[in-house]
Amino acid sequence: MEWRTETGFTPYDVALSTMEGRADAIRAGEADELVWLVEHPPLYTAGTSANPGDLLEPDRFPVYQAGRGGEYTYHGPGQRVAYVMLDLKRRREDVRAFVVALEDWVIQTLARFNVRGERRAGRIGVWVQRPDKPPLPDGSPMEDKIAAIGIRLRRWVSFHGIAINVEPELAHFTGIVPCGISGFGVTSLVDLGLPVTMADFDVALKLAFEDIFGPTRKREGALL
Repeated sequence: MEWRTETGFTPYDVALSTMEGRADAIRAGEADELVWLVEHPPLYTAGTSANPGDLLEPDRFPVYQAGRGGEYTYHGPGQRVAYVMLDLKRRREDVRAFVVALEDWVIQTLARFNVRGERRAGRIGVWVQRPDKPPLPDGSPMEDKIAAIGIRLRRWVSFHGIAINVEPELAHFTGIVPCGISGFGVTSLVDLGLPVTMADFDVALKLAFEDIFGPTRKREGALL
């Protein structure tokens, strides 16, 4: 397993070509699995289920066809994007279990900063309750999205992955309907009052990854 952290901003087209090449090399047995941590310049990406009507400001930032599952999402400075290239043939050939593992990875990472991330049926990503905001129309607490998940598999090698909001410009999300889900907000660790640096977040991300995807877990048959 290789971990790579890029400095500066990685162009999205470079990320796509790099992921595809690495996935092919992993399947051919020519490269190790990779977790690749990047930040992008401000941009929007469209997944394979994206509704054109959810792109509210098409001229605001560059828009890329991502080829992953899901709908529109935003990437930009202050957001940690973790691209995950894993060989599920060596782990577990179960797409749903993989998505659950990615969600748990995010949830466990957030827990290290005393943030309770939760999954919601019918809403992709990881959510946090916001009792400090006005409630939803049904009286339940408002919830904000803090992390997005979108994957693609090629011959059981994954690519794309997760995006967690550490300190992005939240106003940049207003140019889209994030992941096609309206009526909810978007938040970040800093927006929640936690002055977390990207370096500190990366440490927590790696520790949580080892808990979810590490070799001990694999032998025990839990998750992946």
